[in-house]
Amino acid sequence: MAAKVMVPLVLRSQRFRRGPALADIPFVEPLPVEQWDPDIAAIAGNPDAPGSGTLNIFATLANHPKLMKRWLVFGNHVMFKNTLEARDRELLILRTGWNCSSPYEWGQHVVIARAAGISDAEIARVAIGPDADGWSARDALLLRAADELHRSSCVSPPTWQSLTTSLSEQQLLDLVFTVGQYHIVAMALNSCRVERDDGVAAADVPFPTHPDEL
Repeated sequence: MAAKVMVPLVLRSQRFRRGPALADIPFVEPLPVEQWDPDIAAIAGNPDAPGSGTLNIFATLANHPKLMKRWLVFGNHVMFKNTLEARDRELLILRTGWNCSSPYEWGQHVVIARAAGISDAEIARVAIGPDADGWSARDALLLRAADELHRSSCVSPPTWQSLTTSLSEQQLLDLVFTVGQYHIVAMALNSCRVERDDGVAAADVPFPTHPDEL
């Protein structure tokens, strides 16, 4: 029993944490929309469009137009063409954001998860994980798959087999690629020190660092 308790605590102690000083200093400065390459400005620079150029993640990636243009195609599939239900997608993304210690990813997707009908109690429970009381069997499986992909880059055979009872092959593939996409995004957000956007303040959408702090 002691070993089961110690492992997650050790992992959490090794998580990357951004102090106030680092959080205030982006390593890659967001590029003003008027300086964007015309190709990506047409795709993501419209302030009324999903994925608006006013978001710091897009303004940061605009520093590399060719990368951003190609990444947006995949990102748009995951967010808008995904065969998973919005609730399933957001549970996977939130768990990935927490696993990757990404306050920006967590904050943005708390807002999106609420719009998808996920309650604040469920959002808080995401940080506790798949074994928390209150999850349906399906929700717990999704969170477990996200954890397994994070830990070992593979959904275990038992979890995969259980997921096949409610997900199609396309949905299973979208599950893997959704988690993979948001690992990439978290790496970029954390490495570039992307600041949270207006309206997603840390005080309003705190990043849970440990279940005891929820």
